[in-house]
Amino acid sequence: MSRLVIVVEKASDWGSYYPSDNVVLASEYLKEPIRPDEERTQVINLCRSYKYLGTGYYVSLLAEARGHKVIPSVRAINDLRRRSLYSLDIEDLNQRLTKFLPQEGRDTTDFGILVYFGETSSEPLKDLARQVFEAFPCPILRIEFERNRVWQIDAIKPAGLHTLTDGQEDGFAAALDRFSRKIWRGKRTPKKYRYDIAMLQDPAEAWPPSNKKALKAFISAGKDLGIEVDPITRNDYARLAEYDALFIRETTALDHHTYRFANKAEKEDMVVIDDPTSILRCTNKIYLSDLLKSRKLPTPRTEILYRDETKKLAELGDVLGFPLVLKVPDGSFSRGVVKVADAESLKRAAEELFQQTALVLAQEYLPTDFDWRIGVLNREPLFACQYYMSRGHWQIYNHAAKGEAKSGDFKTFPIREVPGDIVKLALRATQQIGDGLYGVDLKQVGERNVIIEVNDNPNIDWGIEDAYLGEDLYRRVMDEFVRRLERKRLGVAD
Repeated sequence: MSRLVIVVEKASDWGSYYPSDNVVLASEYLKEPIRPDEERTQVINLCRSYKYLGTGYYVSLLAEARGHKVIPSVRAINDLRRRSLYSLDIEDLNQRLTKFLPQEGRDTTDFGILVYFGETSSEPLKDLARQVFEAFPCPILRIEFERNRVWQIDAIKPAGLHTLTDGQEDGFAAALDRFSRKIWRGKRTPKKYRYDIAMLQDPAEAWPPSNKKALKAFISAGKDLGIEVDPITRNDYARLAEYDALFIRETTALDHHTYRFANKAEKEDMVVIDDPTSILRCTNKIYLSDLLKSRKLPTPRTEILYRDETKKLAELGDVLGFPLVLKVPDGSFSRGVVKVADAESLKRAAEELFQQTALVLAQEYLPTDFDWRIGVLNREPLFACQYYMSRGHWQIYNHAAKGEAKSGDFKTFPIREVPGDIVKLALRATQQIGDGLYGVDLKQVGERNVIIEVNDNPNIDWGIEDAYLGEDLYRRVMDEFVRRLERKRLGVAD
C-alpha cells in the first residue's frame, strides 16, 4: 500500500489544519527504523528550513536513502541554494514576464508571489508558477520579481509553513489537498502489473505522433504483457517519479516540456523512450546535419546560413541551384520549411525565417513522389512506409491548404520488401543517434539514396504504420520496455 507522510518541524506548524495521521514531526521521521521491504512511501517535507545539514535537509536526505519519494528532493534543495544553478533555468521564464505589469502601477519596481505545489492566486502568473515548480519542485516557493526596464525573476526561495498568514494558509491547504490526491493516490494496491509506464501525450495536439486508436493499442499491448500504460499530460510532471518508465507520444522539442520530462525521467533512472540525448540529436536539423555529415552518411547538399551573412545568401543559388529549400532548425511535420525558386524569393524567405532563428538550413531540392520512412527500434528495423507528397504540393504535409493541413497518401510494406540499401542506410543513421525508437526519412533519386532526417518520435498511427504488422507493432514496442525494465531490475547494462 502507498503511504503518504507529511513532515513538519514543530507541532504548532500544523496547528491551523485538520489533524491527520499522515503528519509526523521531523524528529520522529528521522528516528523511524529502516524497513527495506515497506510499501511505497511518499514524503512531503514541510520543515521550516532546508538549510544545508539542517533538520529539513536531513529529512529529504534520509528519505532518499530509504527509497522514499520526497518533495523537495536534495537536488532541488541544492539547486535553490545556488543561484548560479537556477539562474540558468529562469532565463527562459524571464521572457514570459515582458508583458506583465502588477496592478499596483507603473512605478512598482519589485513584488513577489507565493506558490503552493505549482499553484498561485495571481491569475496572470499561473502558468509561470507551474513551470517554476516543475523546475524546482518544492511545497512552498516565493518568487520575487524586480523591474529594471523589463520584469525579471530576481529570486526563487523556499518558504516555511509557519510564515503563512491565515488567508495564505487556506490557499496552501487547498493546494496540498489537490496535490496529495492527484500525485499520490493508492490505486496500485494490490499491484496488478509488473511495471507502470507513463505515456506522455497532448489530447489537443493537431498532429500528434500517435492517433487515439494507436494510443489505445499501446495500452492494450501493455496489459497483455503485464504492464500498466497510463496516459499523462504536461500537467503531470510532478507525478513522473512514481512510474517505472516514460514513453513520449507527443511531438518533441528541446525548448519544450517534452524534453524536461525526458530529462527528469532519465535522472530518476527510469526507462525512457525517447531519451533526452535522442531528442537533442534529432530535433535540431543543424545538429543532425552536421552529425550525419561527419559520419560520411549521404544527405542532400546542405549549407548553413547565418543571420546577416548577405554574401553567402547571395551566392547560395549558384552553390545549391534553384529551386532550393530553407528549413528552421526545429521544425516538424513539414512546418518551418520553405521552397524558393529564385534569388528574390530566397531573400524574402530568409528574412522571415531569421526572425525565428539565428541559423537557417539550406538544402538542394530533391523532387520525389514519396519519402521512405523506416521505423527503427533498438537498432532493428520495425516498420516501413512510403509517404507520398500531398496532392498538388511538394511536401508530405501541406500547411497552406484551405482549412486544415492535408497530408499525402501512404503505403506500408514488410521490411523484406524494402530495398536492402534503404534499410541498411536507415540503420546506419540511427547508430549515430542511439538505441531508441526512431523514424528515418530517406529519398531515392535515381541511383542516389539520401537521408533527409532522423525523427526521435516517429509517427505510429492506427491504420498507417501498423497496416502490415497490426497489433504486433504495438506489442513489439511494449516488449522493448519490458526487456529494458527486466535488465534494469537485474542490474544488467545494455
